[in-house]
Amino acid sequence: MCLAPNTQVGLSGTKLGCGEGACGTCTVMLSKYDHLQNKIVHFSVTACQVPICSLHHVAVTTVEGIGSTKSRLHPVQERIAKCHGSQCGFCTPGMVMSMYTLLRNQPEPSMEEIEDAVEGNLCRCTGYRPILQGFRTFARDGGCYGGNEDNPNCCMNQKKDHTVILSPSLFNTEKFIPMDSTQEPIFPPELLRLKGAPQKQLRFEGERVTWIQATTLKELLDLKAQLPEAKLVVGNTEIGIEMKFKNKLFPVIVCPAWIPELNSVEHGPEGITFGAACTLSSVEKTLQEAIAKLPAHKTEVFKGVLEQLHWFGGKQVKSVASIGGNIITASPISDLNPVFMACGAKLTIVSRGTSRTIQMDHTFFPGYRKTLVGPEEILLSIEIPYSREGEFFSAFKQASRREDDIAKVTCGMRVLFEPGTTHVKELALCFGGMADRTISALKTTRKQLSHFWNEKLLQEVSADLAEELKLSPDAPGGMVEFRRTLTLSFFFKFYLTVLQKLGQQDSEDKCGRLDPTFASATLLFQKDPPANVQFYQEVPKCHSEEDTVGRPIPHLSATMQASGEAVYCDDMPRYDNELSLRLVTSTRAHAKIKSIDVSEAQKVPGFVCFISADDVPGSNETGIANDETVFAKDKVTCVGHIIGAVVTDTPEHAQRAAQGVKITYEDLPAIITIEDAIKNNSFYGHEVKIEKGDLKKGFSEADHVVAGELYIGGQEHFYLETQCTIAVPKGEAGEMELFVSTQNTMKTQSFVANMLGVPANRIVVRVKRMGGGFGGKETRSTVVSTAVALAAYKTGRPVRCMLDRDEDMLITGGRHPFLARYKVGFMKTGIIVALEVNHYSNAGNTMDLSDGVRKIALFHMDNSYKIPNIRGTGRLCKTNLASNTAFRGFGGPQGMLIAEYWMSEVAVTCGLPAEEVRRKNMYNEGDLTHFNQKLEGFTLPRCWDECLASSQYHARRSEVDKFNRENSWKKRGLCIIPTKFGISFPSHYLNQAGALIHVYTDGSVLLTHGGTEMGQGLHTKMVQVASQALKIPISKIYLSEASTNTVPNATPTAASVSSDINGQAIYEACQTILKRLEPFKKKNPSGSWEDWVKAAYEDPVSLSATGFYYTPNIGYSFETNSGKAYHYFSYGVACSEVEIDCLTGDHKNIRTDIVMDVGCSLNPAIDIGQVEGAFVQGMGLFTMEELHYSPEGSLLTRGPSTYKIPRFGNIPIEFRVSLLRDSPNKKAIYASKAVGEPPLFLAASIFFAIKDAICAARAQHTDHGMKELFRLDSPATPEKIRNACVDKFTTLCVTDIPENCKPWSVRV
Repeated sequence: MCLAPNTQVGLSGTKLGCGEGACGTCTVMLSKYDHLQNKIVHFSVTACQVPICSLHHVAVTTVEGIGSTKSRLHPVQERIAKCHGSQCGFCTPGMVMSMYTLLRNQPEPSMEEIEDAVEGNLCRCTGYRPILQGFRTFARDGGCYGGNEDNPNCCMNQKKDHTVILSPSLFNTEKFIPMDSTQEPIFPPELLRLKGAPQKQLRFEGERVTWIQATTLKELLDLKAQLPEAKLVVGNTEIGIEMKFKNKLFPVIVCPAWIPELNSVEHGPEGITFGAACTLSSVEKTLQEAIAKLPAHKTEVFKGVLEQLHWFGGKQVKSVASIGGNIITASPISDLNPVFMACGAKLTIVSRGTSRTIQMDHTFFPGYRKTLVGPEEILLSIEIPYSREGEFFSAFKQASRREDDIAKVTCGMRVLFEPGTTHVKELALCFGGMADRTISALKTTRKQLSHFWNEKLLQEVSADLAEELKLSPDAPGGMVEFRRTLTLSFFFKFYLTVLQKLGQQDSEDKCGRLDPTFASATLLFQKDPPANVQFYQEVPKCHSEEDTVGRPIPHLSATMQASGEAVYCDDMPRYDNELSLRLVTSTRAHAKIKSIDVSEAQKVPGFVCFISADDVPGSNETGIANDETVFAKDKVTCVGHIIGAVVTDTPEHAQRAAQGVKITYEDLPAIITIEDAIKNNSFYGHEVKIEKGDLKKGFSEADHVVAGELYIGGQEHFYLETQCTIAVPKGEAGEMELFVSTQNTMKTQSFVANMLGVPANRIVVRVKRMGGGFGGKETRSTVVSTAVALAAYKTGRPVRCMLDRDEDMLITGGRHPFLARYKVGFMKTGIIVALEVNHYSNAGNTMDLSDGVRKIALFHMDNSYKIPNIRGTGRLCKTNLASNTAFRGFGGPQGMLIAEYWMSEVAVTCGLPAEEVRRKNMYNEGDLTHFNQKLEGFTLPRCWDECLASSQYHARRSEVDKFNRENSWKKRGLCIIPTKFGISFPSHYLNQAGALIHVYTDGSVLLTHGGTEMGQGLHTKMVQVASQALKIPISKIYLSEASTNTVPNATPTAASVSSDINGQAIYEACQTILKRLEPFKKKNPSGSWEDWVKAAYEDPVSLSATGFYYTPNIGYSFETNSGKAYHYFSYGVACSEVEIDCLTGDHKNIRTDIVMDVGCSLNPAIDIGQVEGAFVQGMGLFTMEELHYSPEGSLLTRGPSTYKIPRFGNIPIEFRVSLLRDSPNKKAIYASKAVGEPPLFLAASIFFAIKDAICAARAQHTDHGMKELFRLDSPATPEKIRNACVDKFTTLCVTDIPENCKPWSVRV
């Protein structure tokens, strides 16, 4: 359905983000008359998963249907915009529709209901806080806090200072449109009139698929008898993904969603029976109502089901996914099947003429994705039983991310005791994620019948589970020791939970007793409602309202983004003769191309042509280092290497045609990992080095020397809008116009011109806005735009390509994985005297920007610390992976994480508080860095002291220590981390910018500059700069787009410098205009801006001006370790507190305090948004986002179902951001500072708080021979956290790995 509004109806507000229903960008509201409830129901869905055929008698409401800037915004649209919850805006329509649907069902929701409503939506820009803060204004519990001194959100708790005003409010709620539920669009009367009409079977015939909507059970059973291979689809959450991403074809699909028997709910004497087509949302609601009414002892199983459903997925998925589909899919990692198996749920299975009821047990799943349901049978219903007196039930799940994630291990556990005793009568332990199907640990459970529920039983079950549930070292999904340990950890939690409940019932002495320090292990994962506060320095009241610099003005496109009116590349209307392109990529990491056969592709309807290197009229050589090809010729060097492309009439035909291209290969040896590259001496160029002082002398004088290794994983950009290009040939002199989602107009232009063999002046590149970039569209966007341009050249017709999410992740690379080998020498006081770090980064199959990334990592290897004797080296590993590239921070986060890692080991070795060691080694004003740059305006000590104070660090340190003493299986950690981030491009010539200003006779101003808008608010800030310089309101200034025909040779929008350099260029252009207007101002001093412009035009004087700026004196030499690498530095400090579950590896972020020096902020709302967004993206990098590659070099994590970025529930419960006051920066426009990249590293405070918590856990289990220093690679995923918390369970699950074992995934 996601494609239909855009291509067929012309409604482009609904965005396509992933195609698998896991990001929420395409959320819409469906409304229908429900015959079972006899009322109209509204529910949110992800449009990419909803078949058009399923929408008969259903009303679809998209973001355009609730409000617009042309008429009237809906309050939801207005508040997300004015509360600064829309940055790039690509996710915003989906957010709006999730919230809108909630309000249609619950006009005054609670904060918990709001969080639940948006749980299925992803945002990569904002850090989620402003979205929640905007939506909080609708909550019945989200208004004024009434001067509550304990609540950080209370506006009465703002800091007071007699000289400056520090404001905690970025918006004014009094100006919001009130919510009026009576004004919502009505359900279409023409659909309401059909509510009594008898439903008839529907049949839709497509090119390759027939869709049948059955209306009665008899009809359905007849169809299954006639067509036993037909697939039954209710929510399409599984079949849709198999068709889209696994290229499966199901010729006949039958939808049974209308059949009353499949939607019924019956409360029987033994349990509640749900029809198999009941949605998970309806199951959830029914069970919640039952728990509220029934005695507690009867609802144990229901609570277990609800616990799994709570974390199952977002509202959009649960609204359509069916309980029967979840069972019949037979996923080995199903959240619900282990629960149903453990509780002995009864399944009713019917076919034409037969009916049988079976209990779901260990025999129900005979093999991978197989059940006992026959080809002509269907699952009619499932009965979930009431629990009995003396029966206890728990369900557990562990995933990479707590919310909406696929389980690593999931389980249902049940025990029934003999009446009045603690003798085990029945015990069921059922698991997902431990085999190719849901299994029951029968060997273990049978041994425990008639045993007492005590420590002896615990030890026996743990040992038996470890023996029974073994996994081979190469098991699919990997994480073998983690998964095995989880089975024991879950049983221990169950054991303790039952002990606790038995204790409440005054059980007999033969039952074990619960250690009070173990009690917290029984608590299910829960998170408090979010709290947040932001402080910034207000513009003095005496300043004119038209002095816009320094004011928290919302993003200028926010309202259009919230209403779906903002135009992104793929939103542009299709040209009449437009074609679609699909890339054909390599499936091998390193191989010779033996043949390419396009004969099957040519048979696809609408096929036009196949393009390859043979079609390139100019040069096939491309790339930043000229070491790439537009299309692979003779050889491929990574999985995802572009070999060619098919061009067809539609995107759907293009996908089919691309699948039809058959390529044969001759494999060559491949290098995948950093270790492979080191072993095979596979590097780009020579080693780069920074050295200062006498390293040998420093180590000889040190009291202690610590050496080690640290691996830092890569990161996918996951911009919500994938790479997109439209190329339009102009038909004369080689002219071509390209609409591209890119940060780099100049290289896009020059690469296309080079490929076509025409001068750059024939190619125009235009960028309206991007749906996120983060560095991923600085150079890698050109691999798409160049191919699309060739197709447009060859066909003479407009050609469009927007990558699917899996293609984008496969082809475009990401943040560089790093391996560091370090040696640090220090005194017993904690003072560092010597440091040596060898950095190895996985560059991939081309150089791209890897050299710059390496240099930035070396520049930041000190983070914020003065090290007298230091040597850092960097090598670029040449591997057969897709080329890695620029990503927010550009090597800086990797270099700084390594620094903080060895710094934490110094503190542990010295037995000193980490914050004390960090402060002792911190630079001071005027110090020279290791690359010999003098630190001027060094505000870091101020940030540090302010963060220590505002976070109440020392008091909370004592509280954390107390918590850890009182809790054995949950531990807290606290850490404060500084950052010093250099601002400038490493190549001096890139630190330049141009601007163009046109003033029209009506006084309006058209502004253009070389930067591009990707959500960071650059255009908004630039309009503020122009407004301030020209002294006119921002309403008179318009900024349309970035293009190569207005500002040539534009530097890519990157390195955090865009506001600095483009702002200064705009300022220069404004000064030119003002200088020309000066005579007319003098002649008419009381005149208006319009009067002076009109007079100048009539004189005549030019009202168009260019501006140019370059950053002076930038230039550094690695050979001599001299020169100026950076124009200035940005500083910040963050303090974070976390809590880990030592048994599962889960963690929650309790609180983060950030103090950030952004100079005199151009726009506090945008700057705070950048701080929070960068922090949360960094949190993903350091704790969650993990790329998995097969040993053959194929990326296994190609979408949001397998690659996990932070969601709403992952951000700190308390999130406090303060912009440092009184810190003007004389080196940038209006005394501001760069803000895009510097805050990202502050998320390392969470990583090291986790490490601190693990230290506390390990200190408790000293009997396992653990070393005080332990390795924790990044990201600190649940697997790494759990494995580091060594205890009696982990030691039972040690898995031997044979030498010849080929693991499921490798660390690249």
